[in-house]
Amino acid sequence: MRYLCAAVLAALFFVTGPVKPALAQDITLRSRDGGVELTGTLLGFDGEFYRLRTQYGELTVDGSGVFCEGVGCPSLTDYVAELSISGSATIGSVLMPALIEAFALRSGLTATRTDQDSAHFQYTLRDAKTDKLVGRFTFRVSTTDEGFADLLGDDADIVMALREIRRSEVALAREAGLGDLLHPNRSRVLALDAMVPIVAPVNPVNAISPTDLSRILSGSLVNWRELGGPDAPVSVHLRDAESGLSQGVEDRLLTPARAELKTDVTRHPTTAALSAAVVKDPFGIGLASFSETGNAKPLVLTGPCGFQLRAARRSIKTEDFPLTAPMFLYLPARRLPALARDFLAFTRSPPAQIVIRRAGFVDQAPEEVPVDLQGDRFTNAIMVAQGDAGLAELRRMTETLSPMRRLTTSFRFEAGSSRLDAQSRSNVQQLARSLEAGAYDGRRLVFVGFSDGQGPADANMRIARQRADTVRRAVLEAAETADTDQVEILTEAFGEAMPMACDNSAWGRQVNRRVEVWVK
Repeated sequence: MRYLCAAVLAALFFVTGPVKPALAQDITLRSRDGGVELTGTLLGFDGEFYRLRTQYGELTVDGSGVFCEGVGCPSLTDYVAELSISGSATIGSVLMPALIEAFALRSGLTATRTDQDSAHFQYTLRDAKTDKLVGRFTFRVSTTDEGFADLLGDDADIVMALREIRRSEVALAREAGLGDLLHPNRSRVLALDAMVPIVAPVNPVNAISPTDLSRILSGSLVNWRELGGPDAPVSVHLRDAESGLSQGVEDRLLTPARAELKTDVTRHPTTAALSAAVVKDPFGIGLASFSETGNAKPLVLTGPCGFQLRAARRSIKTEDFPLTAPMFLYLPARRLPALARDFLAFTRSPPAQIVIRRAGFVDQAPEEVPVDLQGDRFTNAIMVAQGDAGLAELRRMTETLSPMRRLTTSFRFEAGSSRLDAQSRSNVQQLARSLEAGAYDGRRLVFVGFSDGQGPADANMRIARQRADTVRRAVLEAAETADTDQVEILTEAFGEAMPMACDNSAWGRQVNRRVEVWVK
């Protein structure tokens, strides 16, 4: 038996991550001319490519160029695509099933669900005409933590996550041969949600600042009278500690304040249970998913300057609501079956955005918002305009933007970084695909930069323009096949002229630093 040297093999095959040991059987792959043979342990087959563990490492081999010999060789004619998905119950219980059923309907397939227990279920996908089995999508719905653990343990192909992957998980995934999960191709934003503070309907408090919310969570604010409510102790309700929603609360509200979560917190296994408990607790407060606030009363986010931010579909989509929470799918650096790749492509399509909305979540389809529906934003701009220079800039902004419409596609940067945040990185891809599809041909697209109000106005203007230029370049680089001669793409900046929140807090400044997209 002859082997190619490792250097030649590296040119013919590429390395992938590990696969489930249960599939392991020895096979031999022989080139069609019989000149090359490769023996190894079969780790997986996706209908097109074999994955083997060999003396050269783990390799992926194109099945069209080889014959397979051995009892472990899979059937090429009766291949069934297998996909294992694990993680957040918020994503897996409603949203993913709705998307799979819609994908099947549009692809000429039937989807049959079989429940194994409260945490496990499977969809079998069959050709609607021949009834041939073509795929099995297996789910484990639990928590974001468990999803990443299953991926690292090679028990899942995709993770459903309500938070971004943590550095420790990135390192472990890289060590396990799963690739760099921080790479743009290793994750995608499936839909949008938000962390919404909720209270019982009988609670007289209607608004809270993120600063006071952090103080409640850390235990430094303990009585409702400090918020204009009754003289009663505040009780806190959160999801279980392993939940992505609960971890997101700590990451977004406590970590920036260098605070730790108080110990006497009531935990709940599901967001629905959390919301129901808050409704029954007149002195309770919780943080729930926007899609599952139930009968509780959502609180408006506010600040000392008087600006108010309410969780709504449009404010979440634009990320104007500061506690927006992207819903992620994380994928390792391994080739998925064609059926799985087709499903993932479908999740970004316009029909899928309709399904996402109907499931109660916030989709990412761009919407155009006319100026007459943005009165509060322009009111904020009038309130902060100072002196002749401020009024002149306000007038310039109004004259520039009034004939246009704002897209709900916005861009923000990670705190203290020039890197776009997770939702914005997804927005780059969404807008790039729209440009490639010609959605804005014959129109004008303007990337408009804004800043916070800290520091000199001229410096803020320069920073805002730089951000707009950065986003424009990122979108054009991603839109590789777009005919940019068919659309006018410009940048503009108005610095601190249109704040969304108060500048006296880190979260307010973060909301104000943004790049919007306006179209005409």
